[in-house]
Amino acid sequence: MSKESRYVRKVSIGLTNPKSPANVGAVLRAAGCYQAGQIFYSGTRYDYAAKFHTDTKNASQNVPLQQSPCLLQAKPAGAKLICVDLVEGAVPLPEFEHPEQAYYVFGPEDGTIEQGIIDAADAVVYVPTKGCMNLAASVNVLLYDRLAKDLNRNQGDDLIKASRDTNNKVKVR
Repeated sequence: MSKESRYVRKVSIGLTNPKSPANVGAVLRAAGCYQAGQIFYSGTRYDYAAKFHTDTKNASQNVPLQQSPCLLQAKPAGAKLICVDLVEGAVPLPEFEHPEQAYYVFGPEDGTIEQGIIDAADAVVYVPTKGCMNLAASVNVLLYDRLAKDLNRNQGDDLIKASRDTNNKVKVR
């Protein structure tokens, strides 16, 4: 099994009642870039705003986006539930050790994760910034942190060649 296919099945994302189609589109793009397996979201606000297409890399063709009435019930079997939000008592992200299989649940842009989900979490982490980031930025930072701490990550010129825009042929000399 390749490094890529192992990573894909190990990361899922839950979004608590997201309101912004731009943020959900950016989360889809991040999920595609960092190879998350699937995204679940609760609430109905995104459904009302989804007519605005913001998935500029069409990641939704490869990363399923599914509405769920309960993010706890959407948790993939075997995954650790990790809540990511500014919650008192949470662990700073730089100190957090990511589990092999994780379901990361993020709070909404204008609220927080329900206490019941926080209580069910295996861990609660936060990004130690002054002020809060938006949803898409938080997802990107979390997924980058996971990648940066993964000693078996895919990297190098082959990854660059496969990932860059077709108009980019620049090399370091």
